[in-house]
Amino acid sequence: MDGFLLSRADRTLRTSGSRDQYREIDAAAEALARRDVPLVVGALPFDPARPAALTAPESASFTAGPWRPDAAPALPAVRVVDRLPSPDEHLRRVAALVDRLRAGELDKVVAARSVVVEADDAIRPWSLLARLVTQDPHGNGFGVDLSPAGDDYVGHALVGASPELLLERTGREVRCFPLAGTAPRRADPDADRAEGRALLASTKNRAEHAYVTDRIRAVLGAVCTELTVPDAPELISTGQVWHLATPIRGLLRDPAPSALELARLLHPTPAVGGTPFEASLDAIRATEEPRRFYGGAAGWCDADGDGVWVVAIRCAEVDAGGRRLRAWAGGGIVAASDPESELAETTTKLGTLLGALGVAG
Repeated sequence: MDGFLLSRADRTLRTSGSRDQYREIDAAAEALARRDVPLVVGALPFDPARPAALTAPESASFTAGPWRPDAAPALPAVRVVDRLPSPDEHLRRVAALVDRLRAGELDKVVAARSVVVEADDAIRPWSLLARLVTQDPHGNGFGVDLSPAGDDYVGHALVGASPELLLERTGREVRCFPLAGTAPRRADPDADRAEGRALLASTKNRAEHAYVTDRIRAVLGAVCTELTVPDAPELISTGQVWHLATPIRGLLRDPAPSALELARLLHPTPAVGGTPFEASLDAIRATEEPRRFYGGAAGWCDADGDGVWVVAIRCAEVDAGGRRLRAWAGGGIVAASDPESELAETTTKLGTLLGALGVAG
């Protein structure tokens, strides 16, 4: 995938070429601080110990509004060839995590699974991204070349349509919009509204959401002079699910950390990892196949420190040949979680990406 794209409701950034690449966040942040480069784009992995995929592009352009591809291109026929783990194994993993949560080892942990898809012909990442953005022009469509992360990623692309803003920094102002707590959409309007109301009233889901906002409050509180975190979440929706969401705003201390540095501080939030931070991360490493860049962040930062990073969910990694794709979805597990419901939630979330390909999760 040549270049980077982040398509949002207010504006789109598209870049091409590469004047430098970075596997380490520190190296990219230092290049920006020295103004060696005007802009860095790319992705951060879920696991902070893994290499990033960051690029200083040759050229970049912002345009107003979401990306408007000429058309949603036809995609080749695809088929699901593997599930990592199998649905039955995912149920066992969630049940084991619930036991640990009830024993007090963890407060929350996100359990993820993935689906591997093979295509009859090469899937062009730009074509898949165009399909996703056409489906949801108000979301956060992103396409990232993962080659800077090293040999295992050369020619691979991360493509997705995330509903979740990790952070946006403009001058000293920082904004976050975390999501945690999910319920499926329903075809019947009355049932759909009832599902949303039930989510908003759910003790289990509000507790899960509070772990996320509490950590963001703690992280940003250390670097902000002012911070506004509403007492209760609000309800938002995508085409597939309802979410609990909280708009968070802060005023950064001077000198303010850059958007890239803030992304490093904040990710992975408990919305995709868990809490306590290290214990939940260790549980995920011990339980799951590597998430690679799923659950990390995709975005950009300029030499003034401004930028936008979205949580890398509702996404897939496309291999160098375009014939194999792996899509992920996860769900927050707390002591009150039901494994069957958690499996169903991941299936619904996989619908964003797999639906664009014409297959089910």
